[in-house]
Amino acid sequence: MIDIRPIFFIVGILLTVLGVCMLIPAAVDALSDDADWQVFTGSAVVTGFTGNVLILAFRGTGRLKLRLREAFLLTVLSWFGIACFAALPFLFSNLNLSVADAVFEAISGITTTGSTILTGLDSMPRGILLWRSLLQGIGGIGIIVMAIALLPLLQVGGMQLFRMESSDRSEKVTPRLRQMTAEISALYLGFIAACAISYWVAGMTPFEAVNHALTTISTGGYSTTDASFAKFQGAAVHWLAIAFMLIGGITFTLYVRSLHGDPFAVFRDSQVRWFLGILTAAIAAVAVWIIVNQGIDVGTAIRLAAFNVVSIVTTTGYASADYYQWGSFAVCAFYLLTFVGGCTGSTAGAMKVFRFQVLYAVASQQLARLLVPHRVTVPKVEGREITDSVAISVLNFFFFYAFTFAAVALCLAMFGLDLVTAISGSATAVGNVGPGLGPVIGPAGNFSSLPDGAKWVLSLGMLLGRLEFVTIFVLLTPSFWRD
Repeated sequence: MIDIRPIFFIVGILLTVLGVCMLIPAAVDALSDDADWQVFTGSAVVTGFTGNVLILAFRGTGRLKLRLREAFLLTVLSWFGIACFAALPFLFSNLNLSVADAVFEAISGITTTGSTILTGLDSMPRGILLWRSLLQGIGGIGIIVMAIALLPLLQVGGMQLFRMESSDRSEKVTPRLRQMTAEISALYLGFIAACAISYWVAGMTPFEAVNHALTTISTGGYSTTDASFAKFQGAAVHWLAIAFMLIGGITFTLYVRSLHGDPFAVFRDSQVRWFLGILTAAIAAVAVWIIVNQGIDVGTAIRLAAFNVVSIVTTTGYASADYYQWGSFAVCAFYLLTFVGGCTGSTAGAMKVFRFQVLYAVASQQLARLLVPHRVTVPKVEGREITDSVAISVLNFFFFYAFTFAAVALCLAMFGLDLVTAISGSATAVGNVGPGLGPVIGPAGNFSSLPDGAKWVLSLGMLLGRLEFVTIFVLLTPSFWRD
């Protein structure tokens, strides 16, 4: 029988923390004489009260113990619960949003997707803008912790390959997971601070700098302006964003290793090399294309290509130009890059580079066996042996990814959306990327004109993608609930 006490106790703690975070935009609105401070304060009271009730009702006397099934249920309930309560400020603000709109915006924020239904961001209350950014900041650190602590334990999508509690002690970056989490959290906040200061020095206002720093390191992509990074014309701001998006898209445990006597850990990691190789090839191809077809000078073309390619591959979703106008090759390239993603243990979404490494290693082994049937080879990634369980987990992940992508696209088409909007909308939601393609949800548009039914489908797609599919689908199996 599933023990719900530790599950709801931890959910209560998370809701209490979320309620405290709501007081930050409340203070900003109060200082700006905006009446929305009351909305944030009321939402904080409701969220904090609910969290404290759960803590008091389900607290235990001993140490918390989570078995496999409880861990699955906790992962799903915590993300769903936080998303629902995070929607309260949007729902009760003066923006006149529907429930579907409020939930969509909150889920897009907490999953660091970056798709939005809001327009008129330039004149929007500061509290709402900061709340969107805070949600992505919170979601970013939650994604990293989930990747290093829960997904390897649950053996989701081949993540057991990165399980910290290995019999090989040398694989541990730090002795305890708690220490690792604390160090990663400190690094995460340090990167946000460094990014905010850099943006400010490069010309952003302090408010713009803080908001964009939160959504850059979390690879979320929310902006304080409808034009996103196209508003900021200075090349320095764009190159800074590229650098910090790359930081967010690389495995955070490698940064910890760098601080523990291995300064070149990031550059020695094969996954990072693959990641940078994919980016370099894509940037070069897109830059050449727009130089030839758009008549843009070389320097500007490289900067535009680098910014938008890095934004899509890291699943940040910023846009410095409407690349839908760059021609068919560029549009096709950006669509395919939507599926790639960053490194495992980063804030990025989509498929993740290491899974392509696993498939490549397994496929290479199969080709070798075709040539020499009796040859015994063991596929490896970064020196780690790819066991059958890892290979099967990765193949399962790709199956669920494709199944969910197809199902969401078909559902969107049922709501009357055109082919480009339906397919790119599904890809961007499931991959937690942000902008889609086309005039409706492309880099120059947003999701506000979509019917509410489509927004609910996309919200579910965003959660499925962020929780890596199996975490949710396993709850739908009858055997999960049997003793």
